[in-house]
This record gives sequence, structure tokens and C-alpha cells, in this order.
Amino acid sequence: MTRVVEFFFDFGSPTVYLAATQLPGIAEQAGATIDWRPMLLGGVFKATGNQSPVMVPAKGTYMGADLARFATRYGVPYKRNPFFPVNTLALMRGAVAYRASDRFKAYRDAIFRAMWVEPCNLNEPEIIGKVLTDAGFDSGDFMARIAEQSVKDELKANTEEAVERGAFGAPTFFVDGQMFFGQDRLDFVAEALDA
Repeated sequence: MTRVVEFFFDFGSPTVYLAATQLPGIAEQAGATIDWRPMLLGGVFKATGNQSPVMVPAKGTYMGADLARFATRYGVPYKRNPFFPVNTLALMRGAVAYRASDRFKAYRDAIFRAMWVEPCNLNEPEIIGKVLTDAGFDSGDFMARIAEQSVKDELKANTEEAVERGAFGAPTFFVDGQMFFGQDRLDFVAEALDA
């Protein structure tokens, strides 16, 4: 039976981006699959009383340096988004809408790039539209998809499920029901997949 790692994510977290650059290789090496689970990080924060590390100035400064160190270690591009924090509601609804399609990877790649590689102001609908159009998506189709009630309901359900299972931030991973938090815990995810 193929092992599965559930990856609860929100594009608004730079640590999610870093995890997303590494998890596919980890899963492939373990012969596992990734169950990408879009959630709304703001909803998780609200439900758990948590907040972004940047809300604590010293922690935010440290984390900025640490993110750059991990990007260097992983050999991936990373730039702090000057428009952070970004309201990711539309972006995460998009992740739900495209999740079952063959365009899901292209969607993820486009949004991660626009958020953390070539940072754009993804608070602006017209910027989101341009990013998606440049990636070969129909922005009108995107708007129609994210307006569907089933998409809204699934994002809300994913967020509630994450909280019920113990998530308090992103990225959060589950392997055989065991939770791991943070991109700096991917070694434990790899160990769990190999167990």
C-alpha cells in the first residue's frame, strides 16, 4: 500500500513554500504520495489563538534570516514578499478548485512563484489575474471556480479539520495520523514515511 503524507498548506506562509520545494522529493524517495490539503491559515490562527511570527518583532527578524538560510540550504530561490501579509482567501479557494485537475501543479507553481520568488501584490485581484493568465489560466474561469459554494465549503471544512486534528499553523503534515509542524521538521516526515 502506498504511504500518504497529508500536507495542510496556505500560500501565505513562506515556510509552506519552502516545504513545497522539498516534500515532492521526500515523497518520491519514500514511494509515497502527497495529499495536498488547502486550508486558510488565518482561520487556523483565529481558531487556535495563534498568530504570524512577524507579529513578534524579534521573532520576525530572526525568521527572515532563517528562511534565507533554509532557501540556501535547499538551493531554491526565495525573496521576502514586501506585500506580506497577503489575504489568501481567493488563492486558497483556487487551490481547492484546481486540486482535482491536471492543472493543479501549474497553479501551485504560479502562485508560489508570485508569492515568494518574484513577489507580487496578490492582495490585488488584477495582479492575481495577470499571474494566472501568464501561467496559461483563464482568469474568468478562475473567478467562476472560486465563487462555487462547493469550493468555499471544502476550504472551510479543510481548515476546520486541520484545527480539530491539532494544527495551529502551516505547514502541517500528517503521516499515519501523526502530526508534524513546520518545514524544519521534514526530516521527521521522511522518517515517518520510511517507517
